[in-house]
Amino acid sequence: MWTFGWWTTGRDQAAIDLFETVHNATNNEIIPGEISYLFSSREPGESKFSDRLVKRAEDYGIPVVSLSAVHFRPDLRKQDREAWRQAYHKEVLAKVKGFPARVVILAGYMWVVSPEVCQKLSIINLHPAAPGGPAGTWQEVIWQLLDQKADKTGVMMHLVTPELDKGPAVTYCSFSIQGDAWNSLWKEFEHELQRSSLEEIKVSFRESQPLFAKIRNEGVKRELPLIVQTIKSLAAGEISIKDSQLYDRTGSKLSGPYNLSDAVEK
Repeated sequence: MWTFGWWTTGRDQAAIDLFETVHNATNNEIIPGEISYLFSSREPGESKFSDRLVKRAEDYGIPVVSLSAVHFRPDLRKQDREAWRQAYHKEVLAKVKGFPARVVILAGYMWVVSPEVCQKLSIINLHPAAPGGPAGTWQEVIWQLLDQKADKTGVMMHLVTPELDKGPAVTYCSFSIQGDAWNSLWKEFEHELQRSSLEEIKVSFRESQPLFAKIRNEGVKRELPLIVQTIKSLAAGEISIKDSQLYDRTGSKLSGPYNLSDAVEK
């Protein structure tokens, strides 16, 4: 059985929904594999959401490992963040060592992992842009798309490396943000730019700017399907990760990330 690990901080309902969606996909054999363990960076009592998530995993018979990041050597975290990161994740690696997992999914995991974790595990994470697209948080990504007057965007799963958000893309989907359904929103945005600078629009509208909101909504709709389809592709052997390289079913090295746009749109 192809197995994968699940790392989370469990900070909100979205983290629970994501876990439920992927677990259901394994249960219904959409994903031909199973979650071998759940690691939580919170311990019981730290958050109602992480407590609920851990309870769900236990109800499903999935082993749970917890180590509170907040309570782990807080003095060291204040003095030397990098030393703390290495010490904390050394403990995490020791705790999850016995569980089989071909890949680890970071699913709302709110801590930057250590270089040692990147070397010892194949870890993938979601980024709210297409390969080659903007870096940063989803908010930063969308403002950059608006500034660039981009014609498309997307969502990708990328390999986690010591350099934050710079790991190579493993899978992705893309979609157009220009054309009929978008024209009126772009025109409205252009009118706003004639009256105000981009920075002023950011402050005035924040995430409620209509074009910004639509791009965000279209991206969010595709995040869960991309995560499920990525794990499915890995579990089914359509793609595999070895030594930070991506291979196809025949064992040939892929020249770029695996395009899952068709599967995600369906």
